[in-house]
Amino acid sequence: MDIIKTLAEELQIGRHQAEAAVKLIDEGNTIPFIARYRKEATGSLNDEILRALDERLRYLRGLEDRKNQVIATITDQGKMTPGLEQQIRSAATLVAVEDLYRPYKPKRRTRAMIAREKGLEPLADLIFLQEAKEPLEETAASYVSEEKGVESPEAAIQGAMDILAERISDHPGYRTWIRNITMNKGLLQSSAKDEKVKSVYETYYNYEEPVKKAASHRILALNRGESEKILTVKVIPPVDQIMGYLEKQVIVKNNPYTTPVLKAVVKDSYDRLTGPSIEREIRSEITEKAEDGAIRVFGKNLEQLLMQPPITGRVVLGWDPAFRTGCKLAVVDSTGKVLDTIVIYPTAPQNKVEESKKILKEMIHKYNISLISVGNGTASRESEQVIVELLKEIKEPVKYVIVNEAGASVYSASKLATEEFPAFDVGQRSAVSIARRLQDPLAELVKIDPKSIGVGQYQHDMNQKKLGAALEGVVEDCVNRVGVDINTASASLLEYVSGINKTLAKNIVAYREENGAFKSRKQLLKVAKLGPKAFEQCAGFMRITGGAEPLDGTSVHPESYGAAKAILQSLGYREEELARGGIPGISRKIRDYKKMAEEVGVGEITLRDIAGELEKPARDPRDEMPRPVLRSDILEMKDLKAGMVLKGTVRNVIDFGAFVDIGVHQDGLVHISQMTDRYIRHPMDAVSVGDVVDVKILAVDLEKKRISLTMKGVKDGN
Repeated sequence: MDIIKTLAEELQIGRHQAEAAVKLIDEGNTIPFIARYRKEATGSLNDEILRALDERLRYLRGLEDRKNQVIATITDQGKMTPGLEQQIRSAATLVAVEDLYRPYKPKRRTRAMIAREKGLEPLADLIFLQEAKEPLEETAASYVSEEKGVESPEAAIQGAMDILAERISDHPGYRTWIRNITMNKGLLQSSAKDEKVKSVYETYYNYEEPVKKAASHRILALNRGESEKILTVKVIPPVDQIMGYLEKQVIVKNNPYTTPVLKAVVKDSYDRLTGPSIEREIRSEITEKAEDGAIRVFGKNLEQLLMQPPITGRVVLGWDPAFRTGCKLAVVDSTGKVLDTIVIYPTAPQNKVEESKKILKEMIHKYNISLISVGNGTASRESEQVIVELLKEIKEPVKYVIVNEAGASVYSASKLATEEFPAFDVGQRSAVSIARRLQDPLAELVKIDPKSIGVGQYQHDMNQKKLGAALEGVVEDCVNRVGVDINTASASLLEYVSGINKTLAKNIVAYREENGAFKSRKQLLKVAKLGPKAFEQCAGFMRITGGAEPLDGTSVHPESYGAAKAILQSLGYREEELARGGIPGISRKIRDYKKMAEEVGVGEITLRDIAGELEKPARDPRDEMPRPVLRSDILEMKDLKAGMVLKGTVRNVIDFGAFVDIGVHQDGLVHISQMTDRYIRHPMDAVSVGDVVDVKILAVDLEKKRISLTMKGVKDGN
């Protein structure tokens, strides 16, 4: 297989792009580094395409390795032929390779194997030739042997049938045809093990749809219902067509002695061997595709959440709501430093509302708090009520935001949180996290296992290794897109920087604590175990503000400093001007990019990137994202009426719609059919996590706590 050609065709990129990307990956370069600093080589492939290429490259190389293993095994058995080797070499998938290997694969003791040991293979061959001139019982009589355990002609025929059934089941061509028709014409069916049991799976108690049309979220829901022993799930194949096909392939002569036997063999082969095996393969294949789709959605949601703009320059009160144990509060200054923590008891069973308000008023006045960040967990609704009452009683312009606290409890109990706040209990740590994730979502959320952040669906049911790798890649891309301040970044943030692992991240922090703030990027080379390759990969993503080298505060890579300085000099600027917020309009002053690129010794794409960075040094891509909706009043579910238009924030996007926070405790659902008048394949074609959208109430079900929303025809609150 020409892997480069395959990658280029599948990803719809040029062969030279695929070749360059593979070479760079093989040289140990990270995806963020390649995407940002090797655009010339790859033709500006972005991190999304590069990650897809990397994943596919690993699959294709694994496929080639498996082909070589299979060929070696069959060759060792003395059964390899030029034709079979060519078939294996040409196989495009692992499934196709395994189909070809199946007849030669060592098996546990099967009925066919036992029959062969009894010497019945010649009889099976005679039946398969379909040239019998006498009843099979007469032919089979000569195979009866007490020594071999063949008691009768009927037993001999049955053994021969077992051999033929396995032979048919192992035929790669038959299996491919059956798999394809079952995928295209089969039905996915589920039923309840006990219809009297009430569950969230009632939609699937009597469910059926074509396999090829089954949506990812339905496949994953069926799998979960099956694993919880509530549903029975089956793939119903087009049996009549399959039997017709197999009989046509196997029965090539109309022989009165062999035809009835071969019909029985075909049925047994399919019912006992091929059918169950193909059903398992199809369930596995559609589950894998559903998981891949769910992982993509999870990854996109996570990206949007991580890339929410930070709220800077504010003192924030983090509020971790609870009932019996009280609400934990933490005051965090504009740099993220914890100023104070306390526990108040405004909720049941204590209900010390007035006492709590008094404490809050004192804290707001003392610390000049302007924003309250409230977790959306247990007692959030009751806490919000207290906050709204409080805001009406004070003069200070304080607003509040309900934040998704998913993962805060995981972080609070982690080793990392214990090291960061050894004197705090889990509640205090959680309150700090809730405050900080509003101030800088990216810096705070990197401390939490991405799988625990709660913006996916069925994440606990899928391949955890694959999910983990995909989400880690999303976090890595986000961190490197934004860049980090090396003198303030935590080890948790640093370990996602290109070329930096956990050990190096800790070493950087340790060096900083021992030697003071980094004065230049070059100083990174003095960090223990951080060699030239790691420096090359990470340097461009590390920022140093106020250092001796102004370019250290930009995303210009040190390898391009010479070019950047030459550009500045040729246009009559000094480096010091960078430190004052950049040089507006510098990119327009370069009249001939091609000529200047040759003069300064870089590619034209790199030159444009450098010019853009000199114009707006270390610009934060998060500034372009929608900002959180700050609230000062509250809505209750009973206040909602059909037709009301509200502004909300998209909290989660799933295959069939999006959940939107409209200021009540229960998020509303905008079904995919209610998102836009045009056809969209997936809700992500219309919205992303963090988007601020205008929605209209369609229906409110107080009993089931469901709110149905629409975005159709809703513009600017009308």
